[in-house]
Amino acid sequence: MEAENSEVAALVEKITGFHAAISKLPSLSPSPQVDALFTELVAACVPSSPVDVTKLGPEAQEMRQDLIRLCSTAEGLLEAHYSDMLTALDSPLDHLGRFPYFDNYINLSKLENDLLAGHMAAPARVAFIGSGPLPFSSLFLATYHLPDTRFDNYDRCSVANGRAMKLVGAADVDVRSRMPFHTAEVADLTSELGAYDVVFLAALVGMTSEEKANTIAHLGKHMADGAVLVARSAHGARAFLYPVVELDDIGRGGFQVLAVHHPAGDEVFNSFIVAQKVKI
Repeated sequence: MEAENSEVAALVEKITGFHAAISKLPSLSPSPQVDALFTELVAACVPSSPVDVTKLGPEAQEMRQDLIRLCSTAEGLLEAHYSDMLTALDSPLDHLGRFPYFDNYINLSKLENDLLAGHMAAPARVAFIGSGPLPFSSLFLATYHLPDTRFDNYDRCSVANGRAMKLVGAADVDVRSRMPFHTAEVADLTSELGAYDVVFLAALVGMTSEEKANTIAHLGKHMADGAVLVARSAHGARAFLYPVVELDDIGRGGFQVLAVHHPAGDEVFNSFIVAQKVKI
């Protein structure tokens, strides 16, 4: 226990140093300095760790919450940068591998599809909430795993959706016809949610525990009975990068947990939870 506590203390000290360095950056837009710092941060958070972020002290909790906010901003800027760069190329979809986390999305889409397939038939309609300017998740699922499924992509930012539509516009007619984009806050989606067999909730939709719980409760109120929620989360030290979805909040939202996946290596960054809406 003492060795475990020392390991956690050393990790928190290391992550606090990254937070201080990132906070001093004049911009979080992609640059050699920004890229290097976030690459080191991710490398520090990927290995298995005994840390439980819910047990951190108030100062460390505050640091973690601000670091997640910084990571979210940086991730949005990184995705916007690569979305613009890719759409400026001939045949953009032939160059998706230039994105530094391309393999993560390839692996994550396969893992999520495989886990879904163990609990349900191929869905007819899927909603992806928080699709962003570089909608790799729904694009890879639609292209490689669910060729007959419609993916409605939702993001609160119209500029992000504009970028995403340009990129997906380079796909073949079948894929792009199955991937419409909608600008909306998740809290404003009500009856629409009842039409989907599966709803994916991106890791950065709901930045705090309270926001995440409220979002899940909202989805539970409006999704159809029997529909499936795939909520991306974080575990161990990766919870310094992304918010954690609490299983209790899944249950309180009206869902039964079917499966939980925590990555063991660096093939993907996010954990994810598969849960089914139950009839109340």
